[in-house]
Amino acid sequence: MRVLGINALFHDPSAALVIDGEIVAAAEEERFSRRKHGKRPLPFSAWELPELSARWCLETAGLTPADLDAVAYSYDHALALPAEEMGLDDPWDRLRQVYARKAPEFLAEALPGLNPDKVRLVAHHVAHAASAGLAAPLGDCAVLVLDGRGECSSQLAGKYTDGRLDILSAQPLPESLGLFYEELTDHLGFLRSSDEFKVMALASYGRPRFADRIGERVHGRGDGGFRASDVRWSDFAPRRNPGDPYSQEHADLAASAQRCLEDTVVDLGRWLHERTGATGLAFAGGVALNCVANARLHREGPFDQVWVQPAAGDAGTALGAALHVAAEQGPVRPMATAALGRGWSDEELRRILETAALPYEEPEDVAAAVAEELAQDGIVAWFQGRSEFGPRALGHRSLLAHPGRAENLERLNAVKGREEFRPVAPMVLADRAAELFDGPLPSPYMLFVHEVAEEWKSRIPAVVHVDGTARIQTVDRTAEPLVARMLTAFEQRTGLPVVVNTSLNTAGRPMVDHPREALECFGSAPVDLLAIGPFLVRRAKAFS
Repeated sequence: MRVLGINALFHDPSAALVIDGEIVAAAEEERFSRRKHGKRPLPFSAWELPELSARWCLETAGLTPADLDAVAYSYDHALALPAEEMGLDDPWDRLRQVYARKAPEFLAEALPGLNPDKVRLVAHHVAHAASAGLAAPLGDCAVLVLDGRGECSSQLAGKYTDGRLDILSAQPLPESLGLFYEELTDHLGFLRSSDEFKVMALASYGRPRFADRIGERVHGRGDGGFRASDVRWSDFAPRRNPGDPYSQEHADLAASAQRCLEDTVVDLGRWLHERTGATGLAFAGGVALNCVANARLHREGPFDQVWVQPAAGDAGTALGAALHVAAEQGPVRPMATAALGRGWSDEELRRILETAALPYEEPEDVAAAVAEELAQDGIVAWFQGRSEFGPRALGHRSLLAHPGRAENLERLNAVKGREEFRPVAPMVLADRAAELFDGPLPSPYMLFVHEVAEEWKSRIPAVVHVDGTARIQTVDRTAEPLVARMLTAFEQRTGLPVVVNTSLNTAGRPMVDHPREALECFGSAPVDLLAIGPFLVRRAKAFS
């Protein structure tokens, strides 16, 4: 059974391929088109077919469109209601529905040889649910989806049993935790549907002094539903325009809204546990990318395990749609890794370096050489293996630095052109993590925050956020042997079992995906060393 999954309707267009129940490939279109979140510079930017990523998925498996048994599209227009009936102010909704209805036709045009009759429509939140519930290594489990919107709702809660989904609740629009947070993001001067993570970071600098008032309009109802609409943000802090300075009021507003979001998520988790009795929860949707809420759900919620889909936003619905259709024909296997994107052989990388006429080295052990550079306080661009599916850099397309130098946070934010309040993350070996961090372990996808042990805060200041937490990534020695060797070699040189890890990109650009992009980023930013496959390029030699 060969199923290609497609997400194209709202944002983060993507494609994923599942063959005989196994996830073979998955990638966001932005990694190919180089348009962040797949958005074109047009007023209506919410529909972009992931032609390049879909073709790549097929090429990776040696398939043509005619070889596919199904194409699973993560939206069912027949379930949608007009925006005005749902209480939404969405001038582009009618045009979006036109695109959705014509999806089979457009897909057949983009993938010559595809029979449009093979296109299957999968409800948006069912696709989200499958991306978590069927991909999680939990077996039978509860599943929760929270995002901005689907066809006519913003939430799904249910349970997977033997690969089949039983839906227990769905929250009708306009109530939406995702849209609530999007509106706040816009009010604080960030990009809506893109920059919510900046609000989460800013919240750590504020006090939740408006939480009681906002909570009157944003709260769980105790019955599996919630209220989240009609907040007048200007009642709490003035609108901030992009480029303007941040005030304490802005930080306090972010902290207050974050608290209300967390309270509501925990309420929904408790209700779902009461209904299902499940010990494990799979979580997806854009809200599931809120690491602080995830950590609180794990800490205060009733579930023994909380597993969050690494591509929890709309990109993950391509994978979920494919898994949903595949599961109708037989069992599917859990997601073993997020490294599902493009990769290059050593010889391909060598040819690219030689074409670029750059001096390069091939050390005996690239991990040890990188550890030595990091120990000397160099910044390293790390390009290894297949790229990650989802928004987090997980040791394949990363910028690395020494965690013991507090100023390295400012250095990396300057390299990337990011806001000064944005934290960077630590990567740590899974078998060492509990010595330094308190929170859900393992945490391979960087989707929870952890309390940093008091005795370590002064030793790894670059990765400790202002609230004493860190968004960690744990590294399994078997799954990621190269990264594990680098971490071990770094500790041997410094006594620190942690390395700073942030995404390999600069502000406003998608994460580096192709070797050429790695070279461009290395050449344009003050990075000391590029580790690309088994090769090293040193800035001092390349640009002397």
